Amino acid sequence: MSDSRSGRSILLSLLRGLAPALAVLVVSGALWARMGTRFLSAANLSVVGVSMAVVTIVAIGATLVIISGGIDLSVGSVVALTGVAAALLMLREDSPWPPWAAALAAIGLGAAVGAVNGALVAWARVPSFIATLGSMLWASGLAQIITDSGQNTSRLPAEFIRVAQDKIAVGAVAIPYPVLYFLGLAIAMQIVLRRTSFGRHVYALGSNEAAARLSGINTAGMKLAIFTISGTLAGVAGVVQAARLGIGQPTTGAQMELEAIAAAVIGGASLGGGVGTIGGTLLGAALIALLRNGLRLGGYQPFWQLFTLGIVIVLAVLYDQLRRRASSHLSP
Repeated sequence: MSDSRSGRSILLSLLRGLAPALAVLVVSGALWARMGTRFLSAANLSVVGVSMAVVTIVAIGATLVIISGGIDLSVGSVVALTGVAAALLMLREDSPWPPWAAALAAIGLGAAVGAVNGALVAWARVPSFIATLGSMLWASGLAQIITDSGQNTSRLPAEFIRVAQDKIAVGAVAIPYPVLYFLGLAIAMQIVLRRTSFGRHVYALGSNEAAARLSGINTAGMKLAIFTISGTLAGVAGVVQAARLGIGQPTTGAQMELEAIAAAVIGGASLGGGVGTIGGTLLGAALIALLRNGLRLGGYQPFWQLFTLGIVIVLAVLYDQLRRRASSHLSP
């Protein structure tokens, strides 16, 4: 009986890892069959990579929070707030900031919002859903206030725009900078999660907070650090988004928190905590980007993207619930 349970447990683990990859392969195959060379062209694949870059950077932080057993709804608003903050600092009339300084200040602002969320969750014991929902609202409102009722901020310096619009040649392939950013951050975070005590503590916190506390883990400090990292990555995403668009846009992060959470869940992260990988999140983000790209190439209206994303989120959560029930039945 124990061997049978062990075999089925291994099978479930394999399915958790393979399902996102299979979904990406199926969707890619369907788009290739329908669109042909339009889909597989280097130009279109570059568009897919750039379009998923900002969401993926946000999703890396969201995955960390979800593995720890929390949720961060503020990241989309932080992307908007940090993007316009960087733009406004660079365009100050009296003493404009250098692009690098404005970018660092904006990322620091994202970290500060994340630290506030972490403090509320860790020490005030506010549920992460409520704490970050409040931050989502006030950060979005602040982005509108500082841009004069939601006006876009344009005429950003060319030096700043280049950090997201330039490409680097790797052989015969030109890779956009944003793709390098999210791949580098993903590799770094995967190493942290799998090779460091901090990463092991993140999984322990999400699996059983009480047991983690009894084992000597500073659970409050971990929550503060995890939400701070999530806010920092949202700040990085905000800077990249502003450079990619060439403007500071106070509405740019709308629904991005949902896409980030969806990418993590599609990639195998469990909303119950304790389960998830950065590699899976990359696959989830790729699936969302492919679906959006396919709908755009097919000439569908933008609201079909929202409809499709909603269906994908529901299916991913249902799959997560079924997977958790199957795992619980296998528990001794």
